[in-house]
Amino acid sequence: MEKMDAFPLTVKSSEKQETLCIFGTGDFGRSLGIKMLQCGYSIIFGSRKPQMSNLLPKGAEVLNYSEAAQKSDVIILAIHREHYAFLTELTEVLSEKILVDVSNNLKINQYPESNAEYLAQLVPGAHVVKGLNTVSAWALQSGALDASRQVFICGNHSKAKQRVMDIVRTLGLSPLDQGSLMAANEIENYPLQLFPMWKLPFCLSTVLFTIFFFYCVIREVVYTYVYKKEDASFRMAISIPNRVFPLIALTLLALVYLPGVLAAILQLYRGTKYHRFPDWLDHWMLCRKQIGLVALGFAFLHVFYTLVIPIRYSVQWKWRNITATQVSLRKDNPLNTTSAWLSDSYLALGILGFFLFVLLGITSLPSVSNMVNWREFRFVQSKLGYLALILCTAHTLVFGGKKIFNPKSLRWYLPPTYVIALIIPCTVLVIKFILMLPCINKTLTRIRQGWERD
Repeated sequence: MEKMDAFPLTVKSSEKQETLCIFGTGDFGRSLGIKMLQCGYSIIFGSRKPQMSNLLPKGAEVLNYSEAAQKSDVIILAIHREHYAFLTELTEVLSEKILVDVSNNLKINQYPESNAEYLAQLVPGAHVVKGLNTVSAWALQSGALDASRQVFICGNHSKAKQRVMDIVRTLGLSPLDQGSLMAANEIENYPLQLFPMWKLPFCLSTVLFTIFFFYCVIREVVYTYVYKKEDASFRMAISIPNRVFPLIALTLLALVYLPGVLAAILQLYRGTKYHRFPDWLDHWMLCRKQIGLVALGFAFLHVFYTLVIPIRYSVQWKWRNITATQVSLRKDNPLNTTSAWLSDSYLALGILGFFLFVLLGITSLPSVSNMVNWREFRFVQSKLGYLALILCTAHTLVFGGKKIFNPKSLRWYLPPTYVIALIIPCTVLVIKFILMLPCINKTLTRIRQGWERD
């Protein structure tokens, strides 16, 4: 332990020729060696076959494991767990050394203990640190580290962790101390998780699309065939999706703000902010950004599908027939000012709502959100977000017009889809309006500032 206390806490400019050892000459080991050489370190590779060093970067020395381990106090293990057995033969050489475990498994929780904990059991005299397992060899080679710049570090020895974190910073990465080696299992599971925060948005959008799509098929295809003996199946390609996409976008946008109002109701009911929310609500609130981005994607699909309406064959056929009928009858339909107002209002509300929708999506990007302070970010995501929800809801209401309450719009007692899609947005807006009433908002603000009701 006294030897470890002599380790420097930072990598100074005069120490850039510090020697580091890498066990393993695979893709990750070579890529890490190249990156470290570029950052000024002296690199020694430990290999089973030192003579086969053609693929290794120039300037790096290649020795057998025992000789390489004696050259440096920091040894990075770029090898798989299955090959750790030989380390028991180097127990004396590795004593008081810092072993950085960068390994990953093929599946989550593949072994009872983490790879780093298993390594600590094999070499009890060494100081094991888990880290660098979330960075890929491709990212190290190409320099495209924006997506994987954060590196999680854990270990039982504070000075060993600090030494590794200093090396990580020198490589241009951002280390994050996760605590003791018990966190290694969680760190090793990070690279194996596939879009963990996107599962809920994808499931929601899939369920909503399925429900709305088949609902529209029943109303517009099956109903038409049963009662009019007309084949309207072609509508499933453009018309029905163009009805479904905006409804999904509006519903998902409302679901972004619904957990916030539910959380406010819970805080008012409990009279304190120091109670944990239910797990489902907590996870829902953490996924709001992803839900909003998926909603923006469906809004874009609605815009694209709307733009192709004039070139559709069925639309052109309908316009030609109407024109031919009016010419043959020498009949001209007068302009209906009310319909014109409704049409222009519907389009204007949709354009403004879509503009704010895009603004919300752009602001949520890390490169943009890092450039604004918390108050500006909250103003855009909260104030302008609710304004976007109001405009999109009004866009749907104006589109429905008088047909919303017209009994003739029912088919098999089924209301139009946009009527169903308005339920959640209108509910969110009504609850939000109630929460904004001075008598309620004052109490809620006091609770969020730490006040508790006895």
